[in-house]
Amino acid sequence: MRSHAETELMLKGYGLTTAQILYHMPDHPHLLQSFLWQHFDLAPKFPELRRFLDFWKEKLDGPLHSVRYTHRRLIAPTEWRAVDGELVLH
Repeated sequence: MRSHAETELMLKGYGLTTAQILYHMPDHPHLLQSFLWQHFDLAPKFPELRRFLDFWKEKLDGPLHSVRYTHRRLIAPTEWRAVDGELVLH
């Protein structure tokens, strides 16, 4: 079950962003390691993802190789509609 905070974010336009981050291992720079990041974020500017990548560059040792991401709004305007009636069985 989703928390109220997540539902509020979705109603404000946030969607679920998943990023696959490839980075060079600090001790073995010729090897790449994969890291998966997932958070609610706003497309198209992705402030949360950008904040995380800035943190990575400043605080972590493994230099970034590439970032691939996907974004999906979980609640879209077309999913909401008015109900005009009620059907009762038995």
